[in-house]
Amino acid sequence: MIYSDAHLSEKVFSKDIEMKPTRDGFGTGVMEAGKDDSRVVVLCADLTESTRAQWFEEEFPKRFIEAGIMEQNMAGLASGMAAAGKIPFTASYAAFNPGRNYEQIRTTIALNTQPVKICGMHAGVSVGPDGATHQMLEDIGMMRMLPGMTVINPSDALEAHKAVVAAAKTATPVYLRFARSATPVFTTEKTPFEIGKALTLWDSDKPKIAILVTGSVTHRALMAASALEAQGINSVVLSVPTIKPLDEEAIISVAKRAGNVITVEEHQVNGGFGSAVAELLAKEYPTPMRFVGIQDRFGQSGEPDELLEEYGLGVPHIVDVARALCNV
Repeated sequence: MIYSDAHLSEKVFSKDIEMKPTRDGFGTGVMEAGKDDSRVVVLCADLTESTRAQWFEEEFPKRFIEAGIMEQNMAGLASGMAAAGKIPFTASYAAFNPGRNYEQIRTTIALNTQPVKICGMHAGVSVGPDGATHQMLEDIGMMRMLPGMTVINPSDALEAHKAVVAAAKTATPVYLRFARSATPVFTTEKTPFEIGKALTLWDSDKPKIAILVTGSVTHRALMAASALEAQGINSVVLSVPTIKPLDEEAIISVAKRAGNVITVEEHQVNGGFGSAVAELLAKEYPTPMRFVGIQDRFGQSGEPDELLEEYGLGVPHIVDVARALCNV
């Protein structure tokens, strides 16, 4: 299924569009989940303010656990709490959660199918001045390889809120990926979100290229689609917040319509979202593809927008890749 009505903000291409980091959506979403279900608990590894876990702590102090700088222990605690009937969310930077505690996530959470919701904040190069050690670019690949693990990478703060609320209702482990820097909030309260479903954001007649995008760079894909149309190249933009399980029907459908596919992600192209799409299409509908993302490099310090341009995630680069694939 592809949602045909995306309910996008009227300001989607306006300079006045609201800007928020997707981590804010975690903060508001987990508070809503906590109000809906008293089993929801939050564990944090000494980063309550940065992860927005502080908001839950202030609202539900008895259901919040400060695990300290012990991410491995946090994963074990969360697994035990899930086994006892709780719905735990673990929050830290993605470089540490799942970067530092991957073995504990694999063994105590995934292997035992415990419904822990693992929340990796400050993912991607747009973390900015914190530099390579804190710019997690490999987490999608790590987590999508784990059997039974759902992987969600929301596109803006509103979708992040909805994703957290939805994740709390699942009986499986979930990895949710969030960004540090403020990005455009281009969806609305009415924009549909469902785990495992993609969303058509832009759809031109007889598209020459399908732009498949995930995460906080999604608005950039929309800007690229608008620029391509101005150059006479029609496209369809498919937002794919759920990387595992993929919305196979939607992806195959746009590949058949357009005949060319590019994927856009703030993550290593090796093993990430683009790899997941390529695996699907290689099996079901082989399609010419290009991959926009981090090309086998580590991050570095810099301003978020500068880094996104440096690593080929700027709108002009997306346009150039699309034009080249279409032989225009």
